Amino acid sequence: MSTAREQPIFSTRAHVFQIDPATKRNWIPAGKHALTVSYFYDATRNVYRIISIGGAKAIINSTVTPNMTFTKTSQKFGQWADSRANTVYGLGFASEQHLTQFAEKFQEVKEAARLAREKSQDGGELTSPALGLPAHQVPPSPLVSANGPGDEKLFRSQSADVPGPAERERLKKMLSEGSVGEVQWEAEFFALQDSNNKLAGALREANAAAAQWRQQLEAQRAEAERLRQRVAELEAQAAAEPPSGSEKEGPGQSLEQLEALVQTKDQEIQTLKSQTSGPREAPDATEREETQQKVQDLETRNAELEHQLRAMERSLEEARAERERARAEVGRAAQLLDVRLFELSELREGLARLAEGAP
Repeated sequence: MSTAREQPIFSTRAHVFQIDPATKRNWIPAGKHALTVSYFYDATRNVYRIISIGGAKAIINSTVTPNMTFTKTSQKFGQWADSRANTVYGLGFASEQHLTQFAEKFQEVKEAARLAREKSQDGGELTSPALGLPAHQVPPSPLVSANGPGDEKLFRSQSADVPGPAERERLKKMLSEGSVGEVQWEAEFFALQDSNNKLAGALREANAAAAQWRQQLEAQRAEAERLRQRVAELEAQAAAEPPSGSEKEGPGQSLEQLEALVQTKDQEIQTLKSQTSGPREAPDATEREETQQKVQDLETRNAELEHQLRAMERSLEEARAERERARAEVGRAAQLLDVRLFELSELREGLARLAEGAP
């Protein structure tokens, strides 16, 4: 193809892509490096074209028509549909500035093509081959490997040069398929991102719950240890027995001695009563009064001993009840400790399964 009769209007460098004719949704790169993409004006035919040469063949040979639309799909990527070439072209630029310059020039060329078509339909001629468009060359931009189909969105263009209804329907189907594919991929991405956020939140909650369970477990262990020490003290106090013959005797020995003393005093009282009630030979009043006084003293002493005996029995019952309560508390604490240990084990297993299932 020769461009000798054409005049270059604008040139830049970009990575060139074409839509895959099989899938109608994937981009096929024209090469590994950026190519020169230029606007040309054909004065003979009075048309404007976008041309890019790769090696010995034309990668882009697209005639600009008033119905075409150049769409920016990202900060560095743009595309337009060419129904005559039966394809969609995509350009990846090194910067947003280069993309903006190319898009502005596309609008100018499209407007010039519209005026040229109207002029040709009126039978007139253009006095300026490029309708006053300045001819200049943009220096080549650095090669950027980030421009490509993996980082850009596909198929946002909604208009093209449509010669007939069948071609328009085919292009609409092509664009809709590309948009549906893009929406599906975006939906899957956001679903995975939402799932990942939920898993991360669940893991944080599980870690917080595990920390709380560890604190409760430590508190239960401390309480159980305190109860064990209390039981040990009570058992040591109950099991302590003083040596025989000591004046400070344990509760059991004190009770036995008190009971024996009460029985002895009861016998003495009975003996005195029998002596006072039995026949006696003219007891005098003084001896009788002394005997009655002794009986009263013995009864008073007996009452005091009985009172001490009941107090000692109550003390012994209270000590036994305290020991039983302490044992019951230790048992409950041991059961609660077992339950907490079991729950903590289940929680650790659940956290391990959750960590293994997290992406």
